[in-house]
Amino acid sequence: MRIFSIEQSRLAYRADFALYGLACLLLSAILLLAGPPEQGLRLLSLAVAGLAGWTLLEYVLHRFVLHGLPPFKRWHAEHHRRPRALICTPTLLSATLIAGLVFVPALLLGDWWQACALTAGLLVGYLIYALIHHALHHSGRCAQVWLQRRQHWHALHHGSRHALQRQTGHYGVTSAFWDHVFGSAGSPR
Repeated sequence: MRIFSIEQSRLAYRADFALYGLACLLLSAILLLAGPPEQGLRLLSLAVAGLAGWTLLEYVLHRFVLHGLPPFKRWHAEHHRRPRALICTPTLLSATLIAGLVFVPALLLGDWWQACALTAGLLVGYLIYALIHHALHHSGRCAQVWLQRRQHWHALHHGSRHALQRQTGHYGVTSAFWDHVFGSAGSPR
């Protein structure tokens, strides 16, 4: 198995969903069953903040890293060229980044429980993003209206002839909110 390849085998591609799903369940179970009850509201707030924070992180990563920084720009260009290919961030890389850039700083600034709560919320957001992005590229026309809107939005991003050469907009996959906030929603087509 090619651990650091952006194009994954079917097994590795599906394992990403399974591993992140399991991580979300485990962190949630640990927080619910063993977390300190007196911190319940704080931990719930941190989980919600992690989930909301994912939407901003998704936008920033897509706009500025995947469309701006080598080698990520080149890797993402391959996704634009072959949108149905099983191209994704290798699980080992994404897990290392989440642990190093979210869990560890949260642990240093708070405590174990707070780090788990914030990370759990962010992981849920990442898993939702991954599932939606997969559905947008691999399920044909979506039956659910909300998903149809997300599919149209994402098609606008992919459909631009110059999507890789310049910032074209429509970067949000799970939400258009940050595109509207930062003026990258583009003109209606």
